[in-house]
Amino acid sequence: MAPLSNARAAEPEWRYAVSMLGEPKYPADFKHLDYVNPDAPKGGTLNQSVVGTFDSLNPYVVQGTPASGLVGFGGGILYDTLMSDSPDQGSTNYGLIADAVAYPDDFAWVKFRLNAAARWHDGTPITADDVVWSFDVVKKQSPLYNKYYHDVAKAEITGEREVTFTFSSPGNRELPNIMGQLVVLPKHWWEAADASGKKRDISKPSTEIPLGSSAYKIESVDLGKTIIWSRVPDYWAKDLPVNVGRYNFDRLQYQYFRDVTASWEAFKKGGYNDLRQENMIRRWTQDYTFPAVTKGDVVKARFPFHSIGKMQGFYLNTRRDKFKDPKVREALTWAFDFESMNKNLFFGQYQRINSYFAGIDLASSGLPTGKELEILETVRGQVPENLFTQEFKLPVYDTPQTARENLRHAVNLLREAGYDQQNGKLVNTKTGQPLTIEFLADDPSDERVLGPFMDSLRRLGIQTSIRVVDNSQYLDRLNNFDYDIMMIVTPQTQSPGNEQRDFWSSAAADTPGSRNYSGIKNPAIDKLIDRVVFAKDRDELVAATHALDRVLLWNYYVVPQWTKDTIDIAYWNKFGIPEKQPEYLGIDMFSWWIDTAKEQALKARAQ
Repeated sequence: MAPLSNARAAEPEWRYAVSMLGEPKYPADFKHLDYVNPDAPKGGTLNQSVVGTFDSLNPYVVQGTPASGLVGFGGGILYDTLMSDSPDQGSTNYGLIADAVAYPDDFAWVKFRLNAAARWHDGTPITADDVVWSFDVVKKQSPLYNKYYHDVAKAEITGEREVTFTFSSPGNRELPNIMGQLVVLPKHWWEAADASGKKRDISKPSTEIPLGSSAYKIESVDLGKTIIWSRVPDYWAKDLPVNVGRYNFDRLQYQYFRDVTASWEAFKKGGYNDLRQENMIRRWTQDYTFPAVTKGDVVKARFPFHSIGKMQGFYLNTRRDKFKDPKVREALTWAFDFESMNKNLFFGQYQRINSYFAGIDLASSGLPTGKELEILETVRGQVPENLFTQEFKLPVYDTPQTARENLRHAVNLLREAGYDQQNGKLVNTKTGQPLTIEFLADDPSDERVLGPFMDSLRRLGIQTSIRVVDNSQYLDRLNNFDYDIMMIVTPQTQSPGNEQRDFWSSAAADTPGSRNYSGIKNPAIDKLIDRVVFAKDRDELVAATHALDRVLLWNYYVVPQWTKDTIDIAYWNKFGIPEKQPEYLGIDMFSWWIDTAKEQALKARAQ
């Protein structure tokens, strides 16, 4: 993993980079990422539209909705992290605030050496004290960080520019890597008083523009409506290899719109939104016919995307009694007709998701064998027995006959769970209560994809409805698990680890703001998560992840939806774009720049 020399031979060597997938792509003396234009010009404005609103500039608390550019995990575009994630190689980090990292063979701890040049935007040095304080703060108040760094026992200053993180037990291969993702926050700023003389409180939402350290700083805010970022010309890390040729826009302007339709109209008009990632295949296929497209002023482009696995689906909230029986959850899966939706709504351009790690080699398939089977044997009796003898397969709706058979099977499962139809309604025979389901959504257009599924459920006698709320209400209900079923994506990296606790663990099920959307409390899954976290090598990690995936699937916590392996981008033709984009990430917008000749031509044609 790319060592540097270390004068103390008895200690682990300093490394300039770490990778969970073997050797880093770039050598220690690399000058820049190979897909960027190192001579890309700086200047211009990138305009973006956002649906919803915001009321906070502190993303590291559960309360409030943070503004665009601020993120609850990582540094966003305001704060640097200890190390920089590589856009073109999975699970690989290069130096940023820390210029070197070291750890022993048993992964019992990791230490970082800070770059002496690292500075906050006010010119104050970034210190080891900032790092330790940041770790303590985010682990205390962020459910995501708390689970992610669950196995980190302590952080301490071990040198003038050196911080060491000691782990609660050895063997967690991922921890050196993910500690490099730690956001570093300015202790001196947060512990000082604001302009009114009141001491700042990082544990609460804030509307004060915070001090940062990264390539951009917040220029101005119109709360809930607009946030404008400006490039920092003397950014301390602008000449580091990971940043050369990137962060080329002088300004980033995010304009908020009340709904998706308004955002779409703003994009077509121009000036409000310079590029748009299109997630609606109907719109991508049918609606890009407005004049700017036909004139070539708006360009459509597809970029291959292979960086993450994912589960996208209808997440069933098992905190509610109606979904506690696995047979009810399985019945809902059998009632979902993907094939008809793909043909009638999606123009046949999607594939069915059949794994929580769909798209990467961590997805389970076939029957368990070898090391995976050994791991599953440790939880036999706590998991569905069928997973040992049957390949997990989702129902297929390819003929009218299979459609009838699938719905008949769903009816039988519901009967086994104690439900029967009475006067056209599916009723619990013990309580007399009808089975009702409310789908939570934040976009009225979701009704289009929910409708066919709801129709199938109604054929079973299940009463269904949709609750569409605004972005703020949606996030609040999501954070507090106030829904029956909602649609969301859980992304996965090539090297799963501690974040699995936030996704699926019993401890996260009742933690507001966690990503355990289904409320899973399953001792077998907790045990398998530990097998993933403490895997000794890549082979064991793959086997343990396959086992976890298989158990999640057979418990039917989610009705899987669909996926595709491209990123669809439409943009106003004002950009310079490198000849290639990073294969792993698919697209790196910060490697683009404003082509002034193209921009002037656009403005001339608009007059």
